[in-house]
Amino acid sequence: MSQFWSPSVRNLSPYVPGEQPQIDNLIKLNTNEHPMGPSPRVLEAIRAATTDRLRLYPDPEATQLKNAIAKRYGLTPEQVFVGNGSDDVLNLAFFTFFRQARPLLLSDLTYGFYPVYAELHGIRTHVVPVDDEFRIQPDDYLGQAHPKAGGIIIANPNAPTGIALDLSEIERIVAGNPDVVVLVDEAYVDFGGQSAVALLDRYPNLLVSHTLSKSRSLAGLRVGYALGSAELIQGLEIVKNSTNSYPLDQLAQVGATAAIEDDAYFEAACQAVIQTREWLTDQLQALGFEVLPSSANFVFARHPEHDGAALAGWLRERAILVRHFKRDRIDQFLRITVGTSAQCQSLINALKACVRP
Repeated sequence: MSQFWSPSVRNLSPYVPGEQPQIDNLIKLNTNEHPMGPSPRVLEAIRAATTDRLRLYPDPEATQLKNAIAKRYGLTPEQVFVGNGSDDVLNLAFFTFFRQARPLLLSDLTYGFYPVYAELHGIRTHVVPVDDEFRIQPDDYLGQAHPKAGGIIIANPNAPTGIALDLSEIERIVAGNPDVVVLVDEAYVDFGGQSAVALLDRYPNLLVSHTLSKSRSLAGLRVGYALGSAELIQGLEIVKNSTNSYPLDQLAQVGATAAIEDDAYFEAACQAVIQTREWLTDQLQALGFEVLPSSANFVFARHPEHDGAALAGWLRERAILVRHFKRDRIDQFLRITVGTSAQCQSLINALKACVRP
C-alpha cells in the first residue's frame, strides 16, 4: 500500500477475473468464452478497416454500431449506449444511476463486479439472499420488502448459477419499482433466457445491458451496450463524455457491427452451445453431480462426495481449467464453461477417473 494512494483506493477490494494462463494444450473452461470463433464477417470487416485511417480518432458516437443495434431490437439509436465491454457500461451505469441516498439492492450470489463498483463509487448496498434453490425471488425486490431502495441490479440469467428468471418475474420487479432504475444484466441471455428488451417501451426505469463477449464470440474485442429510454441513455452519455469520449476504437466498432448484423451465424453458434450444454449436463448428472438448471453458456455443478476445491485442483493438474469460487453457499460448486464437444468429452473422461469408485 502506497502513501500516495487516495484513501478510497486503500480500502478497495478489486474484482478478481478468471485466470488466463499461458499453458500449452490447456482445456480452458473457466471464463465463459465461446467455443466457436467469431463470425467470418467480423474478421473480414476488421481486416478491411486496418488501414492508415487508424491514425484518426474513432467515431465518438459509434454511429454505425448504434444504428445496427437499434435496428436489431426495433429501437431508436437514442436508446442505445455502447462501451468498452459490458463491464465498462455497468461501471458507468452504477455512477450515473445508483449514487443515491438509498441503498442499491443486489443478490448475495451474483456477478462479483457489482459490489466492487458499489465500493468504488461509494454506493450503499442491501444484499438480498437467493432462496435455498439459489433462485432470485421477485417479492424480495418489491416495495413492501424494501420501500427505500435507490436502485436494483439483477443478472438474468444469473451468474454464477446460470438460473434465469421468467420475463414475467422481471416485469414484476420493474413495475414494482417505478421510481428507481432497474438494471438487468443480460450477458448470457442469448443461451436460453428471456430478454427484458421486450419491456422497454412500457418502463422508462428499465435499463438492459448486453455484451458481445459471450454469444457473439468477441471477448477479445471488448464491446458492450445498454438499451433503455432516451432519458437513461442520455445520462450515460453525459458520464461517458466526462471520462472517455472514445471508448470504442475503429476496429471494435466495425467488428461489432458485423457481428450484430450476422444473425445466421449468431443463431447457429448459440444453438451449438445449448446442445452441448444439455449433453454436458446429462453426463455430469450421470456421474452423480447436482447441476443447477442453466440458461447460460456454463453449468454450475457440485458432487456430494467430492470437495469442490479439490476437484478443481485435480482437473487443473490434468490441464483442465474450471472456475471455483471460495464463497459462502457455493464453495462446493464448480462453474464449467460449455466448450467444444471434444473439450467437454475430455472433461467428462477426466471426471470419470476421479468420481467413480
